[in-house]
Amino acid sequence: MPTPGGPKVVALGGGHGLATTLRAVRAYAGHITAVVSVADDGGSSGRLRKAFGIPAPGDLRRCFGALADDESLLAQAFEHRFDSGELDGHPVGNLLIAGLTAASGDFVAALAETGRLLQACGDVLPATADPVVLLADIATGNTITGQVEVDQTQDIERIRLEPPAPPTPPSVLEAIAAADQIVIGPGSLHTSLLAVLAVPDVNAALRQATAETVFVANLRAVRSTMGWDLGRHLAALAAHEIHPQTVLVDENTPLAHGEVAGSSRVVRRPIARFDVPAHDPVQLAKALADLVG
Repeated sequence: MPTPGGPKVVALGGGHGLATTLRAVRAYAGHITAVVSVADDGGSSGRLRKAFGIPAPGDLRRCFGALADDESLLAQAFEHRFDSGELDGHPVGNLLIAGLTAASGDFVAALAETGRLLQACGDVLPATADPVVLLADIATGNTITGQVEVDQTQDIERIRLEPPAPPTPPSVLEAIAAADQIVIGPGSLHTSLLAVLAVPDVNAALRQATAETVFVANLRAVRSTMGWDLGRHLAALAAHEIHPQTVLVDENTPLAHGEVAGSSRVVRRPIARFDVPAHDPVQLAKALADLVG
């Protein structure tokens, strides 16, 4: 449940990283808004996009899983993935979102109803309610198309979307404007974070926001950022006009002198799990709560 009197927190991204952040944020926030990438074109999401012309539901589903009551049977069923027959590979949650969208004719309304059914302790919203294709401009001058392909690509210089200016739901922009804290990451830089930050309305709202923006640094690289240090991640954000005031780094992450340039302050905290290279939601919650004061 939300913390009475707690801060209004907006978390942006996608994939497992955003779900981890939401599990952390629910420990201290008074209101939570997740702003989620809908550019995935692989797996169940890709199949549903192709079949019904809807934005990718998979990352939204993960966010609902992070904000729902873990003990409820519906929440458990929501994450069930079929492993045979014509539904092989589809999670129940993806199908529910697709079905509610078909019934209502409104993707954002379908997400609101999903949250109501799951009794989610926050709002889960798409960065855009239009189906979009992720584009990556690379150093050779070529452009890579589609999230699955971008995820396997190196030397990316810029992320774009097709169409280039998909509309953002007004509720997303209102949440960013009213936020007490904005959290970006952790997550795949190009296919989760920049897939949201490349939406023009979201990008503009973040640049105009009064809340402190916190970038949670990753603990390990994916293929598209193999060999990248923290400074290069921040440079990629800056190339997309995003300049977080605070960079939250695990205390054991090595940083070279001068690696973080500009006006960002670096805060080091014990935010990693001991058993696997992943963020610990409990420790991440403590660190983020301290930052918001």
